[in-house]
Amino acid sequence: MTLFLETIIQGISLGSIYALIALGYTMVYGIAKMLNFAHGDIIMVGAYVIYTSVTMATLPAWIGVIISIIFCSALGITIEFLAYKPLRGAPSLNVLITAIGVSYFLQNLALLIFGGNQKAVPVPNMSFLNIKLGSTLSISGETVFTILVTVVLMIALTLFINKTKLGKAMRAVSEDRDAAQLMGINVNRTITVTFAIGSALAAFASLCYGMNYAYIKPTTGSMPGIKAFTAAVFGGIGSISGAMFGGFLMGIFEKLASAYISTQLTDTIVFGVLMIMLVVRPTGLLGKKLNEKV
Repeated sequence: MTLFLETIIQGISLGSIYALIALGYTMVYGIAKMLNFAHGDIIMVGAYVIYTSVTMATLPAWIGVIISIIFCSALGITIEFLAYKPLRGAPSLNVLITAIGVSYFLQNLALLIFGGNQKAVPVPNMSFLNIKLGSTLSISGETVFTILVTVVLMIALTLFINKTKLGKAMRAVSEDRDAAQLMGINVNRTITVTFAIGSALAAFASLCYGMNYAYIKPTTGSMPGIKAFTAAVFGGIGSISGAMFGGFLMGIFEKLASAYISTQLTDTIVFGVLMIMLVVRPTGLLGKKLNEKV
């Protein structure tokens, strides 16, 4: 029983990281109607910014985290301006190929700057958050912090989307970009802000990833990015609550498969569950069916 509970907690912790990344995916897709496959690599960039700020510039870890969030937001805006904005209105295949190109560019740039060896991420110590449940079960501070950050950010993002003027503009652009523009909404600025917020969420994910897995390399963001996209689809891409729910389920499935079936078959099982979900419910668990106008 203790092993099962530990596995579930580890799954929720891992799922929290997936959820943070999936929130960025689902925001960009919901508003800009594009799949930013470079999003996972922004996690890697954020982790390297923390590493550089703390190890090379000898700044406190929390300052490095703040710098990482600001840098990743600026990077998201830059990527959108240089790579995606010129393709506004272009076929989706063109945008998809560009996103893959940006992903490889970021990976190879990190490889040139930092080399291919793993680097330790100097993240803040969260040992003061350790929680002991009974005599055998203990939850680490890193796990508690990761889950708390994910829940708080999802609530804040939901309130921002539903209550603020800019959030309402995002929803309007998501529903009908042309109609929103006719109503005086600056579509380009709205999409740029979306990229900034999504990239900031990726920076938080890089912090949580560093806390739980300690080491990074240039390809660190690839697999978490793919799994987070899978989680977004699983929960219903375009839905904030769906992205979080899908991320948690993805992490739990992965840890349960690793603990009780096979560590080698973990990814096969996780992606197999997604395939079954797409057959049974193509829009995801919390996704909405859209009627295509002709």
